[in-house]
Amino acid sequence: MDNALFELAEQLGKDLKGKGHKIATAESCTGGWIAQTITEVPGSSAWFDRGFVTYSNNAKVQMLGINPQTLAQYGAVSPEVAKEMVAGALTNSEADWAIAVTGIAGPDGGSTEKPVGTVFVAWQHKRGFSKVTKFQFSGDRQQIRRSTVMEAFTTMIYLLC
Repeated sequence: MDNALFELAEQLGKDLKGKGHKIATAESCTGGWIAQTITEVPGSSAWFDRGFVTYSNNAKVQMLGINPQTLAQYGAVSPEVAKEMVAGALTNSEADWAIAVTGIAGPDGGSTEKPVGTVFVAWQHKRGFSKVTKFQFSGDRQQIRRSTVMEAFTTMIYLLC
């Protein structure tokens, strides 16, 4: 278990539970790591609704309702897809908040426009507030994925303040 990530998940849980809120996740490049870390926290069922691991484009369309035209025009790793993923997680859950992540963890798959380490994280509240941030992480696949989870939690905690 990663203690730093666990502590962030624990803090997130306290903040969500204190507000009577639940969260859902929609993950691509992290492959469920955010949801896994959340469910390591005892009692997380009080504040975690569900997680979607939508690694393929078809999964994004089928499970989250991503518009295939958005994928075709912008690619899976884009702020547009991250926004649709986070909205889809809210639409298809009982959550008050959602986090979505899409990116290129490597070692392959990068391009000049979107090098390895490019990640978009989106946060949204069911009442409409939304935020998408682009990150450019460095390191190997594991480090990029861990950094993504860390930023997803850190910003979510900040947004709940």
